[in-house]
Amino acid sequence: MAQLYFYYSAMNAGKSTALLQSAYNYQERGMQVALFTAAIDDRFGVGKISSRIGLSMDAQIFDADFNFVSHCKALLAQGTLDCVLIDEAQFLSKAQVRQLTDIVDELKVPVLAFGLRTDFLGETFSGSQALLAWADKLIELKTVCHCGRKANFVVRLDEQGQPATAGSQVQIGGNNQYVSMCRAHFKALVWRD
Repeated sequence: MAQLYFYYSAMNAGKSTALLQSAYNYQERGMQVALFTAAIDDRFGVGKISSRIGLSMDAQIFDADFNFVSHCKALLAQGTLDCVLIDEAQFLSKAQVRQLTDIVDELKVPVLAFGLRTDFLGETFSGSQALLAWADKLIELKTVCHCGRKANFVVRLDEQGQPATAGSQVQIGGNNQYVSMCRAHFKALVWRD
């Protein structure tokens, strides 16, 4: 039975690595997968899912206007589609997450979405919020804070290396701009009231 899975975490927990491993597992068994990544994040090339440990695969890009159902129906018309895998799922719109539920419920194809739960202020992204509400399975991937506790928040650093407490929700960056931290350390740096 097809289901919608949401694998979420702070940055640097291995989301892209887990996605690429899942894609490899399907492909190794002769199954067809569709990989998608956000057009907004082209740090490693357009249409490329890359992990920090050096693994990568080509993917179809999605933007705010992309229709997942239409694309998956076209893929099914050409043959089989055994799984849909989505990287950077936090950038999905609410409407696109609904489309993913249609792929699962109507097309009977499992969907595995991987993304951040919250932004640098501790607020959910719209895609993550919808996935947390509508996914059949929620799986937390864990990483650690510098203190050794579970890191479930992300701190954005400004140009001077100081924690940002305001700004646009979306700012593409990597380890040079973001640090995963436990709630206590996040609160001390970002929620300084």
